[in-house]
Amino acid sequence: MIHDILGILHISFVDILDILVVALIIYTMFKWLRGSSAMNIFLAIILLLVIRVVAVALNMKMLSALLGTVIDVGAVALVVIFQPEIRQFLSRFGRTAGLKRSRNILDKLLGRRNDVLEDNAIEELTDACSEMSEEKTGALIVIVNKDPLTDVAETGDRIDADIRKRLIENIFFKNSPLHDGAMLIGGGRIVAARCTLPITDRNDIPAHYGMRHKAAIGLTERCDASVIVVSEQTGKISVVRFGEIRTVGRNDLKLFLSGEGKDK
Repeated sequence: MIHDILGILHISFVDILDILVVALIIYTMFKWLRGSSAMNIFLAIILLLVIRVVAVALNMKMLSALLGTVIDVGAVALVVIFQPEIRQFLSRFGRTAGLKRSRNILDKLLGRRNDVLEDNAIEELTDACSEMSEEKTGALIVIVNKDPLTDVAETGDRIDADIRKRLIENIFFKNSPLHDGAMLIGGGRIVAARCTLPITDRNDIPAHYGMRHKAAIGLTERCDASVIVVSEQTGKISVVRFGEIRTVGRNDLKLFLSGEGKDK
C-alpha cells in the first residue's frame, strides 16, 4: 500500500532525502537565529518559500514568477542584512569537532597559534580582577587567541605595555580617561585600551547583565577571543567565550586564563 501511495505521488528515495536535508537546514537555521532580531525575517522568508511552492504546485504562473523575482532579488539583500549572523555561523561551523584537525593543520600552515599567557601575567591579571571585584570597579578585558583583532585594537588607544596589576587597575579607575571601553591583551602584553566592541543583538540575555557583558558576548560571537568582565554593580567576575558567559571565582579565572577552562 505504501508503495502504491509513493508511486502515485512519484516520490523517490532522492526526494525523501532532499526533504530531510531541507528540514535539517531549516531546523539548524532556527536554532541559530532563535533569540535574535533576525528571527522574524527568517520566518517571513520561510513563509514566502512555502507560498511559492504551493503556487508552483497549483500552476499559478503569475504568482510563481512574482515570488521568484522577489526571492532572487532578495537573496542579495539578505547577504547584507544577515552579514553578522552569516559570519557568526561560519565561525561556529569552522570550530566544529569535525573540522578541528583540518583547522589545526591550516593554522600551522598560516603560522597562527594561540597566545599563551605566562604564569606571572596570569597572576598579575588575576590579582587585578580580584581587587577590582572587591572594589566593584567595572572592567572589560579581551584576551586575543588565534584571531588577531587588529580592527578592535584600532578603535582604541595603543599602549603596548607589560601586564601589570597596578597598570590594569589604573586604566579601569573610574576617573581614568581610558576606563570606558575594553582592554586588549595579546602576545603577552597589553596592546590597547578604550577599545570599542560590538554589542550582541540577542534578546535572551538575562537582565542583570549590563552593557559590558553584552559587548563581551557580541565580540566572542564573532571571533575566538576570550573576555573577562568585572561587574560594576555586583563586583562579580564573568568569563565569556564563543558567546557563552559564566560567573567564576579566583581559581576558576586562573584556570580560564591558563587555557584549561576555556572550553568549559
